[in-house]
Amino acid sequence: MSNPPRGRGGNRGGPPGGSRGGGGGFGGGRGSGTRGGYGGGPRGGGPGELIFRGPTSVDQRLATLDQLVSSFKKLAFNPKRPHRPGYGTLGRQITLRANFFPIKLPKGPIYDYHVEITPSTDIKRIRARLFQLLEQSNQQGWREFVPFTAHDSSERLVSFKKLPQPLDVHVQYYEEGEAGPNAKSKMYTFGITYTGSMDVAQLTKYLSGDIASRDYDSQPLIAAMNLVLQTHASRTGVRVGKNRYFFPSQERFELALGVEAWKGFFTSARPVYKELMVNVGVCMTAFYKPGNLADAILEFNRSSNGAMLQRFTQKLKVTTSHLGYKQKKPIKKIMPTTARQTTFNCEEYNGKISVEEYFKRKYPRIKLKHPNDVPVVDISGPNSKFSIYVPAELCEIEPGQPFRGRLNEKETSNMIRFACNPPKVNADAIVDRGLPTLGFTPQTLGSPMSNFGMAVDNNMAVVPARELPPPRLSYKAGKPPNVSNGSWNILDVKFHLGGTIKSWWVLVIKDGQTVFNGPTDPALEGIWKGFGEKCRNSGMSLGSSPSLLNQELIPPARDPSRQQALDLIRQNIKRQISLKGKPTFILVILSRRDNYIYPGIKRICDVELGVHTLHMLTDKVLRDRNKQDQYFSNVALKLNTKLGGINHMLDSESMKWWTKAKTMVVGMDVTHPGPGSIEGTPSIAAVVASADNSFVQFPASLRCQETKKEMITDLTAMMIERLMFYEKKNRSLPDRVFVYRDGVSEGQFNTVLDEELPKMLEAFKRVPQTKVYRPALTIIICGKRHHAKFWPTESQFADRNGNTRPGTVVDRGVTAVFDFDFYLQAHAGLQGHVKATHYTVVYDENHLGADEVQQGTHTASYLYARATKAVSLVPAAYYADLACERGRCYLNDFLSADDKVSSSVATGKGKGKGKADKEEEKMRVFMAAKTAWGEGVHPDLRGSMFYI
Repeated sequence: MSNPPRGRGGNRGGPPGGSRGGGGGFGGGRGSGTRGGYGGGPRGGGPGELIFRGPTSVDQRLATLDQLVSSFKKLAFNPKRPHRPGYGTLGRQITLRANFFPIKLPKGPIYDYHVEITPSTDIKRIRARLFQLLEQSNQQGWREFVPFTAHDSSERLVSFKKLPQPLDVHVQYYEEGEAGPNAKSKMYTFGITYTGSMDVAQLTKYLSGDIASRDYDSQPLIAAMNLVLQTHASRTGVRVGKNRYFFPSQERFELALGVEAWKGFFTSARPVYKELMVNVGVCMTAFYKPGNLADAILEFNRSSNGAMLQRFTQKLKVTTSHLGYKQKKPIKKIMPTTARQTTFNCEEYNGKISVEEYFKRKYPRIKLKHPNDVPVVDISGPNSKFSIYVPAELCEIEPGQPFRGRLNEKETSNMIRFACNPPKVNADAIVDRGLPTLGFTPQTLGSPMSNFGMAVDNNMAVVPARELPPPRLSYKAGKPPNVSNGSWNILDVKFHLGGTIKSWWVLVIKDGQTVFNGPTDPALEGIWKGFGEKCRNSGMSLGSSPSLLNQELIPPARDPSRQQALDLIRQNIKRQISLKGKPTFILVILSRRDNYIYPGIKRICDVELGVHTLHMLTDKVLRDRNKQDQYFSNVALKLNTKLGGINHMLDSESMKWWTKAKTMVVGMDVTHPGPGSIEGTPSIAAVVASADNSFVQFPASLRCQETKKEMITDLTAMMIERLMFYEKKNRSLPDRVFVYRDGVSEGQFNTVLDEELPKMLEAFKRVPQTKVYRPALTIIICGKRHHAKFWPTESQFADRNGNTRPGTVVDRGVTAVFDFDFYLQAHAGLQGHVKATHYTVVYDENHLGADEVQQGTHTASYLYARATKAVSLVPAAYYADLACERGRCYLNDFLSADDKVSSSVATGKGKGKGKADKEEEKMRVFMAAKTAWGEGVHPDLRGSMFYI
């Protein structure tokens, strides 16, 4: 599925529930989908049918791994990018397949070149076309070398043969649809300049673990290998993002009006012990359905509204042929007027003329079918001072165009459903379709791979792995729960520490349909009485009955941005506070999901008023009375955590690696504005940290910062806040700080050390104290955006869907040669093919061992407060992610701009804006968002887990 820009632009948390948390629940129900006990994807037949290619033995190359880590003992210890201290030994040994395929490397050097095009052009589409024409050029002294080259369609070219120098190749530009260049065709010159050679033997030494090669930078050569490996895919498919290719020949599914999902393949070279391997995975993304633009618009008008249409055309390119040849242009805007109604000044025809009349005179052969019932589109360039109007019926949506808009909730769930295949289905797709489509099988191997002497082994890597044992769990009273497949049910148990509820309110939001007949409606009474009872039985102290409030909202048709509706809610709550004082929390009962009401209430209560809120959807709570108890349980888990309570704990043995010294565990994340946000909208950074040695309460510091900036700007101040809170609770500062940093790509590991590490060290210096304070620091990066997948080789190592089981850890065979990293799957794969999290220790002053970090991170995954299951990401990082999502609610007006069609920035109004104007506009948006953010979370909530 298409990844939004890092920082998860899409709706990840969203209204009550969210797709990542949730719990197996107290009630013992089985749950379904991504939440409770057992739901999930297709199951296939018996266990044997779920296993891809059956039992096998571990790759021979891994026999010498222990000698490799022994040799590291000769290296001096450095806390920055520490070398692997050893391999883990805990747990039951198992054997897995991984989607990594060995590459036969070229013999001899690879030559590197810089490409400069004159006259220069920044337009990606023109550059990509010029590189196509470069490949087709017949110029002597270049043509004979083409089969031995690969390039990035930008400025880098690599060759297996040394090219003559100096080398200038002349290319005449013409569009793909034109027969060839003509007298007016522009001439471009490619200046191809030698920058150096790369020695493959150096890479081989690095891969074999030669300690003298520890500091060798393998990236330039691996990037060159990727150019060669991906040339076939880039010629035959459509690249979306980095390393992901989609092919018209592969499966497609209807996703929404005018949008379909395509299945494609990810491919990227990875350095592992003794091999360079290519990681091949299955991926999906949304594409526009090809066809005539007017037909698409008419279909939209029949079945939806204009808002959908503007969203649909974001970043859409269309092909026009009325000039006698095909040319591709991005749509700047769909106009509100038709060809008959739209006029412009035309010198050729002496003044004002309608688009319809212009086309009638200029192109008599073209007869418009929709002169007055379909709008015209503006296809002028982004900085053009004049509009270029073309009737929509003369525009074709070309196949192979990725949809760049934001998918709504229903479309996202459709996409997940299509992408959710059992492991064996994915393995078959990779081996039977992926490898040949990417040009990696002997039958499909072509230039330039074969000319570089490269080939790909078509057998997956087979690696050793282990299943770690789960921790033991405890509650204050009741039988200790039995952990099975990463989750547990808890009947008649009490929270370790119950929160205190002095007073509470129930706010019923009537938005559209009537669900309850007044405050005494038995269904409504059933909700608050049932929930109150659940809280009391779980060990929370709850004295009074709630105050019941209700609020009817103005319908969205009369209040599209819902500002008036939110103002009614704000005034209602404020009025009640002035009469009764603040409640401990407000239970908000919503009759439907809405992109504004949920985030709006969170902003009002978190930022303006400082009151905890819980939300329930009537549809969920009333749908199935048998599951109501379980639903209340899940919400009670959240409430107790918000109020500072402790739901469950782990046995002391499982906590030992954290409790053997005073330790503060920190989670960090940054979320970025996604598609559909106004340009200039800030990114949001969160730092959460444990407050005591139970490692359950993780209050948060939140900031908004420069748009799309990955490193945390205000990290020093945020760390000081967390350290001071820890000191207030424990009367001393921690001796050790463990940081789990989410959302950083491998290319940014060193950036964390260069930019964020100094800010953390500065915080230690600046936190108020009487003597010099310097705790031992460890930074572990958590990666979910990788494409490594694993398959059990025998049914005894598999769950009932054919997935690896909770506790699976892989640190050999497909991990880094020198770095201290591992893949850990702490959770159960309920749907589709389960994905492990990739943890890398990038800084370590605590001299942690492999078993300590792996089992410690694994057991910590059972401490997530709002579920009764192990989660896929260590809770500290998960909480930082949730806190970021809550921060998005505070800037919802900027992040959901594509829902508000009136927003000029989002829909590209404003003719002829130059780059300086755009930068100024972005800055204006950024400052407006900072003003909306204000002081952030209300002081009354800052010491709590308000975001959970």
